[in-house]
Amino acid sequence: MKYHIIEKKNLDIFIKGLAKKMKVVAPVKKGNNSYIFSEIKKVEEIAIDYIPTILPPKKYFMPQKEKMLDFDLGGGKPADTASLELEEIAVFGVHTCDLAGIQCLNIVFNERPRDYNYLLRKNKLFIIGLECNKYCDSYASCALVNSHLPNGGYDLFFTDIGNKYLINVNTQKGEDFIETLNLEKASSADMTALDKVREEKRNVFKNEIDVEPSKIPEMFEKVYNSKLWEDVGGRCLSCGNCTNVCPTCYCFDMEDSINLDLKTGSRVRTWDSCQFDTFATVAGGENFREERSMRQRHRVYRKFKFPVDKFNRFFCTGCGRCSRTCMAGINLKEILKEVAEESKF
Repeated sequence: MKYHIIEKKNLDIFIKGLAKKMKVVAPVKKGNNSYIFSEIKKVEEIAIDYIPTILPPKKYFMPQKEKMLDFDLGGGKPADTASLELEEIAVFGVHTCDLAGIQCLNIVFNERPRDYNYLLRKNKLFIIGLECNKYCDSYASCALVNSHLPNGGYDLFFTDIGNKYLINVNTQKGEDFIETLNLEKASSADMTALDKVREEKRNVFKNEIDVEPSKIPEMFEKVYNSKLWEDVGGRCLSCGNCTNVCPTCYCFDMEDSINLDLKTGSRVRTWDSCQFDTFATVAGGENFREERSMRQRHRVYRKFKFPVDKFNRFFCTGCGRCSRTCMAGINLKEILKEVAEESKF
């Protein structure tokens, strides 16, 4: 691994150098203790110390709404895939939980048939991670799913080691940019400082739920028919907030819109949610997940059981967004504690 350093006072030089090459987005404050990824021009706009943004960086990989193709039912011309005019974007300040989310999406959209819209966007993004040295808030559970430490998914990764940042260069794209800034290479003292940061994190970032992470899928095998889901479903409003803000939820809907000539039109895909009543409704009006309790159970199993069976990894990154944004006050950590308690019997 290659490491460089940059003095904190020189971070503006880094951002300006980046902005000369591509559009730069970073976490910025929006209202009371709320943050969003948005375009920035100078370092003063960046919220370095932030809790997870309202929407994760997945919005740059898969937009909430995008046109997939144009068609002509009159036979005048075949369906034409919508051209993607993409600009290069640097996403600065991505926390490890969101890096883990990006890795999950990469796995899903690389499965055959591959999603080329996603992959084309991914290739245009320059991901710069930023390490959390403390818990965001009480909703976070990143240590439980081991997403509190960096594990790839970035081009560059920043760690605060005092009066400077240690930068881990992880890709050729990252190395090419670092070379343009002529940054100093990290010394042995800098690497020692990194080790100290990580050791302190191991003491601070502890699993708040009394369960061994490897046992979580086994726990869910025992509680599928638990009354817990009825209790949670009774509170759920089916608003879809939890899935919209989740960094690993990727469900979408396709809709064809016909123009006034009744011949031409377009196909658009938008984010969808397994929490909507219509999501599991099929031809004939049958809904195989009619109750909210079923939909809530499905959501949680899609984070801790089903993806482990298929991909051997959790699809919960511990960011806490679902609990933070839930209008009914449903807290994922509380659900996990109940699952852990019930599964003992």
